[in-house]
Amino acid sequence: MIAAPLGALFADAEVGGLFSAGALTAAMTRVEAALAEAEAEVGVIPAEAGAEIARVLAGLQVDPALLAEGTASAGVPVPALVKALRAALPEAAAEWLHWGATSQDIVDGALVLQFGAALEVLEARLARTIGALKAASERHDELVMAARTRSQVATPVTFGLRAARWAQPLIAEGLALPEVRARMTVQFGGASGAGTAVAPHGPAISAALAARLGLSDGPAWHTDRGAVQALGQWAVRLTAGLGKFAQDLVLMGRTSEASAGEGGGSSTMPQKANPVAAEAVLTLSRLVATLAPALSTPHAEERDGAAWALEWLVLPQMLEATGAALAHAATLAETLRPNAEALRAPLTDGAALAEAASFALAPHMGRAEAQALVKRAARAEEPLVPALRRLTDAPVDWDALVPEAVVPACREAAAAVFARWPG
Repeated sequence: MIAAPLGALFADAEVGGLFSAGALTAAMTRVEAALAEAEAEVGVIPAEAGAEIARVLAGLQVDPALLAEGTASAGVPVPALVKALRAALPEAAAEWLHWGATSQDIVDGALVLQFGAALEVLEARLARTIGALKAASERHDELVMAARTRSQVATPVTFGLRAARWAQPLIAEGLALPEVRARMTVQFGGASGAGTAVAPHGPAISAALAARLGLSDGPAWHTDRGAVQALGQWAVRLTAGLGKFAQDLVLMGRTSEASAGEGGGSSTMPQKANPVAAEAVLTLSRLVATLAPALSTPHAEERDGAAWALEWLVLPQMLEATGAALAHAATLAETLRPNAEALRAPLTDGAALAEAASFALAPHMGRAEAQALVKRAARAEEPLVPALRRLTDAPVDWDALVPEAVVPACREAAAAVFARWPG
């Protein structure tokens, strides 16, 4: 999908290979073979023909280059593929190939198989990433740092909780994956979606075809592209979660709070170690989000060649980009290196304890007065807690007002995130 040298950073050979010309041709051939077997099982074509088609096609590899001219002419590779497959079959079996099907049945069926294979790769990488973040969360569950809201220092939290928050949207998409898979059903509707050429056997053929391909059965979806859109939106949400992780790493790198992976050098500044992998995840996340709206194009009437073909160009790119982002993110998660000193630095003046101080004082003077007093103390030239000791004699245990006081609550919040993940 992405040519060298950029491919070294943004491409994914494993996922991209699942959508190669050879992979698509093989998947379409598999669908044609399964269709013949299904129709023979139902009794629509002779059993001998179905068996012979399945036998020949099982060992047949069609050169995708042979389909190029036919694809340019027909706008879809199936007519050229069927011609090549028939040429390899005995005449008695050849006439039964592609019986009652339309090109969209074969292409969509093949793409669903490719999508399923790609999701297996993505699911494994997702589990690896979540597992690494969980390990980091548990390893650093007492490492305090400053939370930032709207880019400003807020309250103390733990690095363990931040790692859990990175994992949280990833866990949600891992849990959503079965539903995404379930929507990718078999495609068999014939010329106009009603299966009229094989009526009344269309539903039986569809069910038998689904069973042979390992898919769920369902109505033809020639122009109902909800399943395709659901897969695309899943990729958008997942890479958005990965992008949040990467963006935080880039920001934390500015103050040396944390690093991960191996930084890349500058062409002119020897001291730099650029966050290449994190930036790549951000780029890939934005690429997926940019491509996604193309999948919302409505499909007109009973088949829309232009809108349908757009999916062939867009969704494989989205899934390959998702695969590359996951590969980078997994490595980043496994090599997280928080800098305890830098993380704690914004907490030294005590300003991040302002919220805790307000709530500690509120029972003694009311919340509004407590907040006003803490605001006044925060503006003093001395650290927050000494200023409060000077400004009020309220019976507050100031020695307990320390950043580490947040550890139990943060540990509990992080555990709640990972409790949802069965891995």
